[in-house]
Amino acid sequence: MKYGAEAEQQLMTEVWSPQVADDPYNFVMFIFPWGQKDTPLEDFTGPREWQKKILKDLSIHIQRNKGVPTPEMFRLAVASGRGIGKSALVAWLILWMLSTRLGSTIIVTANTEQQLRSRTWAELGKWLTLAINNHWFSKTATTIKPDGWFEEALKRDLKIDTGYYYAQAQLWSEENPDAFAGIHSSYGVCLIMDEASGIPAPIYSVSEGFFSEPTENRFWFTFSNPRRNTGPFYESFTSKRKFWNLEQIDSRTVEGTDQKLFQTMLEQYGEDSTVARVEVRGEFPNADDDSVIPMELARNAVDRDVALTTKSPIVWGLDVARFGGDNSALCVRQGNTVLEIRTFKSMDLMQLCGAVKNLYDDSTVVEQPQEILIDVIGLGSGVVDRLAEQNLPVRGVNVAESPSTKKNYLNLRAELWFAIKDWLALRNCRLPNDDELVSELAAPSYKYTSTGKIKIESKDEMKKRGVKSPDKADALALTMASSAASFSGGENFLGYNFKKPLTSRIIRVG
Repeated sequence: MKYGAEAEQQLMTEVWSPQVADDPYNFVMFIFPWGQKDTPLEDFTGPREWQKKILKDLSIHIQRNKGVPTPEMFRLAVASGRGIGKSALVAWLILWMLSTRLGSTIIVTANTEQQLRSRTWAELGKWLTLAINNHWFSKTATTIKPDGWFEEALKRDLKIDTGYYYAQAQLWSEENPDAFAGIHSSYGVCLIMDEASGIPAPIYSVSEGFFSEPTENRFWFTFSNPRRNTGPFYESFTSKRKFWNLEQIDSRTVEGTDQKLFQTMLEQYGEDSTVARVEVRGEFPNADDDSVIPMELARNAVDRDVALTTKSPIVWGLDVARFGGDNSALCVRQGNTVLEIRTFKSMDLMQLCGAVKNLYDDSTVVEQPQEILIDVIGLGSGVVDRLAEQNLPVRGVNVAESPSTKKNYLNLRAELWFAIKDWLALRNCRLPNDDELVSELAAPSYKYTSTGKIKIESKDEMKKRGVKSPDKADALALTMASSAASFSGGENFLGYNFKKPLTSRIIRVG
């Protein structure tokens, strides 16, 4: 107990009053030190307008269902751009439910353990620390439960069964969806799905069973950047919209966000690009979206919790800048993990060769690549020549030549980009936390030629529609051409026989 008995009683009375307990907005305003000096909220007066609206809509729902024999459950789906404060709202909803719906169960799920622990649960920890009633609860890496004294008081004085009174971070499994089931509480159930666009239909179906008991306190919240135009989250906004309260939020309309960042993204990728629609406008991709790699596929690989394949050799992919506004990019990959992406700005060829040579020399024997793959179209051939002179393990790759094994591709560039897609689809690989890389991976489109072969949009074509050159992504694509790299423990990866050289080593010394 943090306060004396009288003060604690007063706090409980205020938190559990209808004016606070049944109005989530009032709860948030009461429980946190908005505007108080020497606190993290010193310069903040309260929630953002979109957050306030959702909290008030929830309050209206609660009032409408008070005392109703068969109360409705509250379903909310929020599609938005990035950086609007979704994690903060999730934290407030969890603390409101725990503080005012005593004995209830809250389940929070997301696509990866990394996302749950490092983002959702970390944000919850920050707000719990600020809450005036934080001493009511004990937090672990995946749960929040009533503290011992508080649990005892609820059992003794209010006769509340605390066996299912907790908030829990829980991963779902598409292979075993039933393992996600079994949550029931007569006091109330709240399910929060973070990045719900990536959660498949079987998990949604199982989740329906959470709400079988007709209590007043049944709440289902889904939040996501709308990265897919298929699946249950998309259907919430289309074919099943009558069952959901819906919010679509453009990041540019939210106060306190980085407006320069959003403007830069629009300028780089275009107002109607997939990147702009998903990451800024909070809109679903066009139904006829023709991106090679869905943004969701790349985003889900960021900081994925997978073990590094340490026995795999390291390979480098070097994409050499072709135009004044482009950057040269170096991708360092070891098996299932992209270890690093470096960019080199405003370097001529000799400077670039010097920078790569220095990186190689500064690396330990274990860190040195077994192969350095360089696109020889344009200026790349000169870099291959120079680095070969310096005895680096370079190999030139001509991405315009015929594909290695997959005859349905127009050229090697298409084959390599689809190799990235297949690699990401295995869900056993990891990308670094690099927003630019993710955006670049989702940027190029593809089409079919008159002969039925798949062609990837060229850099020139991308520039014509206002999309920046995917330098980092192309560097990653080059690593897929390595005969040294192993994929998932073998040299035959999804039908790609990388044991066969994709092109001869190109050396033009002298």
